[in-house]
Parts: sequence; C-alpha cells; structure tokens
Amino acid sequence: MPQTRQPSEPRYGNRPTMKDVAARAGVGLKTVSRVVNGEPGVTPDTERRVQEAIEALGFRRNDSARVLRKGRTATVGLVLEDLADPFYGPLNRAVEEVARTHGALLINGSSAEDPDREKELALALCARRVDGLIVIPAGEDHRYLEPEIRAGVATVFVDRPAGRIEADVVLSDSFGGARDGVAHLIAGGHRRIGFIGDHPRIHTATERLRGYREAMGRAGLPVSDAWVSLGATAPGRVTAATRSMLEGPDPVTAVFAGNNRVTVTVVRVLAEHPRPVALVGFDDFELADLLRPGVTVVAQDAAALGRVATDRLFQRLAGAAPRPSRIELPTRLIPRGSGELPPVH
Repeated sequence: MPQTRQPSEPRYGNRPTMKDVAARAGVGLKTVSRVVNGEPGVTPDTERRVQEAIEALGFRRNDSARVLRKGRTATVGLVLEDLADPFYGPLNRAVEEVARTHGALLINGSSAEDPDREKELALALCARRVDGLIVIPAGEDHRYLEPEIRAGVATVFVDRPAGRIEADVVLSDSFGGARDGVAHLIAGGHRRIGFIGDHPRIHTATERLRGYREAMGRAGLPVSDAWVSLGATAPGRVTAATRSMLEGPDPVTAVFAGNNRVTVTVVRVLAEHPRPVALVGFDDFELADLLRPGVTVVAQDAAALGRVATDRLFQRLAGAAPRPSRIELPTRLIPRGSGELPPVH
C-alpha cells in the first residue's frame, strides 16, 4: 500500500531563496531572476518549471533587497502616542493612505508617552532603513535624530513640535481652539470656568491652557488656582479634579476639558452631579452627539494632520522642501448642547 507523502516541516525564519528555486527547477540563478522580474529570454517550458518551483516552495521576491539597491526601502515609520486612542485612528489611516499612493509601506508603533520608548522605537525604525519618520513626540529633546536626518531620513513631527532641533511640524491650533471654546462658554453667561488638561510638559496641554487664560483675560475674568488642573488623564485623577471644582463656596458652572480622554471622564462625573454644569471638550469623540445633551467640542481634523504631514514628508524626500516649516491647521467649534447650558449658581 503506497504511503501518503507527509508535508515537510516548515523552517520558520528561513525563507526560500532564488537559489532554492533554481535547484528545484534545475536552472541557473539568472533564469530564475528573469522569470521573477518578468524579463524576456526564457522559454515557455523553462518558465513553467520555475513557476512550479516558486509555488511549491512558497518563494516571494525580496523587494527590500531590490529597493535597497536603489537607495530607498519604500517604507515610512510612524511613532504614535497610543494606537488605542481614538484620535490616532484617523491620523494613522491618513498616513497609510498617502504613503500607499507613493508606493510605500507604513510601519508604526506606540511610545506610550514615554520619551525613552519613543527614542528606542524611532531609532529601531531608522535601523530598518525607513525612508522617513513621522513622530508624535513624547520627549522634549530630539537631538538623537540629528544623525539620522543628516543621513537622509526625512522627519516630520505631528501634533507637537520637536524639542531642541529644527524640523517640520504639523499642528492643530490648540491655542486658538481652546480660546474659542472658553469664549463660547463666557458668551453663554459663565464666569467660573474650570480647565482640566493633560501633563504640563506636553505642548498641546500648555497651549490649550494658554488659550483658556487668554479667553478669560479678554473677558476681564479672574482665574482661581482651584479652577485649573493639569496632570495624568487617568480617570481617577480627572474625577478627583472635577469633583473638587464642583465643590466649595464658589464652584465652577462650566468645565473646559483639554482632550477627549479627559472629556469622557468629566461626562461621567457630571452625569452624577445634582445640578447642570456646562461642558466643552477639546477633540471630538465617538457618540458625543448621542449623549443627552450632546457634548459640545472643539474638533481638530486628525486625518488632515496625517495627510498634510505625510505630504510634507514626501515633498522632503523629493527635495522640494529646503527649510523646516511649521504648518498649523484650524479647529472647529461644534455646539451640541452641553456647552450651551446656562450657569446655575
């Protein structure tokens, strides 16, 4: 009784090479190269044998080696703060789509807001010879990238500027957006407005706080220290800060939340509060329009940030961007109800 041939065990990490294909098909390496690259000079019978060997072995052409010979790897690296943050989903997708139109593959990773991890990830991507880097910075010193930039790695920063180096950056107007959001609350009659933001070392957090203070100052309104809280966006910290602002003899009648994670926690706290408190949040978030009342937000276009940054990256790769530039995109106030609640004293 004939024995059934068992498939060979896979050799993980050992991909078949053109040499393996040549040996199986009984031809030379140059013949395999011609078939793989669609070049003429191979008889139909020989091409059939080579294709059968390719299929049997699961061989794939090494595009990395091919593009390296041309000086480009056709890859772009993206260093995000947190891939799980809804804000970065549209940005990531936009970067990927623009890179794809240029025939490039996107490789990304999260820094988890850790400067050391950001540096490790960015340099690991450079070691893999990416053509360019798009970085949402966690750290404040990016001099470690200077040798890579001099070596030709196009680098664009997004959402926050680079620290201690000159580099392209694409930002949203955090200052103007926060100023307009707080001014909207003031126009609705609010005078005691709280601000809850991210870590003070983060550029967007300080810019949004500056916008808050600008709006209050323009209206001639004082800002109590008890109305301002910067720090981790962890629910526990934000919950404590919100409750503290809602208590005491002069509680706030409105809150401006510095980003979407802060806003979501503030919404939960206000849902349990006995009196209505107005809320405007920076960043839109999913289901914000379905809450009752809907959450008024200052929306930034995350996808546009990604598109503009990646366009700039490929302009630099093409030699069309001689000097680093700062591009600032506008924000948009979306009234939905929470920011239009009148003050209740």
